[in-house]
Amino acid sequence: LPTLKCAFQICILIAILGNNICMYVVLQIALLSQSFRRKPSVWAFSPASQWWDSIVPGFTNAQWVENFRMSEETLGFLCNKLRPAMEREDTTFRESVPLKKRVAIALWKLATGSEYRSIGHLFGVSVTTVCRCVQDFCAAAETLLVPEQIRLPDEGRFRDMAAHMENRWGLPHCVGAIDGSHIPIIAPQQYHTDYFNRKGWHSLILQAVVDGKGKFWNVFAGLPGSLHDARVLRLSTLWELASRGNLFPPHTRNIGGVTAGYYILGDSAYPLQKWLLKPYHDTGRLTAEQHMFNHKFSRARVVVENAFGRLKGRWRCLLKRNDCDTQLVKSMVLTCCALHNLCEEHGELYEASWDAPETAECEPVAAAAQGVEEQGRDVRNALIHQSSHVQSRPFT
Repeated sequence: LPTLKCAFQICILIAILGNNICMYVVLQIALLSQSFRRKPSVWAFSPASQWWDSIVPGFTNAQWVENFRMSEETLGFLCNKLRPAMEREDTTFRESVPLKKRVAIALWKLATGSEYRSIGHLFGVSVTTVCRCVQDFCAAAETLLVPEQIRLPDEGRFRDMAAHMENRWGLPHCVGAIDGSHIPIIAPQQYHTDYFNRKGWHSLILQAVVDGKGKFWNVFAGLPGSLHDARVLRLSTLWELASRGNLFPPHTRNIGGVTAGYYILGDSAYPLQKWLLKPYHDTGRLTAEQHMFNHKFSRARVVVENAFGRLKGRWRCLLKRNDCDTQLVKSMVLTCCALHNLCEEHGELYEASWDAPETAECEPVAAAAQGVEEQGRDVRNALIHQSSHVQSRPFT
């Protein structure tokens, strides 16, 4: 700018000497405009963020749990876990959104299912920022949190899980229960009929196995809602592991005269296997012992239904029709399952008011014509034999 000013002054002097009054006036105006030129500035829209900056820091522990489904301490733990993948640096043009705020934005989306625009107004950020926070959070969680929170148990944990199930429900060597749940979505543009389930709406399927305490130890998500539960099972890694004999450690136990390995509980939609038991199909001819077994079986299997209820009650984005693309919805589902385990592990409070409203559930359709040879009848019969000799503990 000083060099330009000197050049103007030289031109003015030449103009005066040459009696060129018009040129002198023009140059004076140009010089004046340079003197008052506005300094360059970086453009950035900065909406108000008073709620996050001023009100949230004063939250009690109960308010943190109510709004973000976890205490501030657990949120801090989560930030540290995801820091390598989520933290951003300031640039020349603008300051980055702090990591804690980015995680809080994503948690708010998962906990409420609110629209990006309303979340942006609340946190004082743009819609684009909210969208990126959710995407980055779920991607980071899939990489760093899901493998840690949801993994195949080791031999010691399987032993503990079996002991818990037997002590609570009187089912020896049982290590959990399996079920499927539909996650509502907006109809995709491509192959939308594949996602239309028998309940009458579009969905993705979440298949999960939980232990006796309601924590997920195997999840499989993302297949279209029109698929049968048995078909989803056969397409999952769980089936592949079980088929190869790699699902459970080779630890057997004599049950009613039958050598049995570990097994999980499923409803009538699943094929009967040595590692996957289901109740007796009621044809009207069941014995009293078979009725009693089915009753005990259903009491124990309710643990997976309760886990789904707490999952969707805590992370209510899984209850509403999600308008994100199917890949992001799948990522959100897996992330919510990992967050469920994290909250249960850290002893986070679950409010009864979060429970999802009860909806009419369709009866499971028995697995048929799935090309799977049923096995495990001897184990199921042995459990009846054992139950007739051993008094199980009452349900709690």
